[in-house]
This record gives sequence, C-alpha cells and structure tokens, in this order.
Amino acid sequence: MEAMVHQGRNIKKLREMLGIKQETLASELGWNQKRISVLEQKEQIDLPVLEQISAILNIPVEVITNFDEDKAIHNINNNFHDHAVQNQFNPMEKIIELYEEKTALYERMLQEKEGLIQRLEALLNR
Repeated sequence: MEAMVHQGRNIKKLREMLGIKQETLASELGWNQKRISVLEQKEQIDLPVLEQISAILNIPVEVITNFDEDKAIHNINNNFHDHAVQNQFNPMEKIIELYEEKTALYERMLQEKEGLIQRLEALLNR
C-alpha cells in the first residue's frame, strides 16, 4: 500500500520554495499565522482550502496533493544525467518564473491601490 502524501508538509515545502512566509499566506487567506502553522501539520486538507492555497501560490492543486519529495529525488537520481538535464524542463525554473509573475502581479495591484487611494483623497479634499 502506498503511503499518503502529507499535504500540509507539501504546502510548507512549496511555500518555502516560492519564498512566501506563513504570515503572507495567512494574510492572503484572511487567516492568522498560527492557523497556517496548524494547517501545515495536517496530513489531509479539505479541497476548498487546497484550491484557495493553490490559487495564491499559483500552482495546481495536484502539485500539493501528489508531490512526494522522496519519489521526486529518486526519479531524478535514477532517470537524469547532468548532460541530459541541461536540455530538459526544469521545474524549479518554472516555480521561479511563477513566483516572479506573482510578484509582478502584486506590484501592479499595489500600484492600482495607490492610484485608488490618491483618487479617493482627491475626492475627499474637494
């Protein structure tokens, strides 16, 4: 029988790979940091919560529910050679690319927010 994937630990690993702090994820969910800490200890997580987290991290739910670090390392060690890896898809590069896209989105959202605040202040000062 195959071992269960620990979804909470996978969220933690993926969050850390993306450079996202518990506080940031908590804020995005409208939670507190303690609740994220508890969530990351849970082996199974309800699908609606997984969907919210996957949207915030910009990764498919399946990555959280299926990621097995030991299998991934075993697969890499047994199927790839240094010269072959250079010409193949690098998942870390994709994660970094997605993180950069998310950062750019946050920056655009902050700029929009600043613009809205300035327009509201202008309206209030009339």
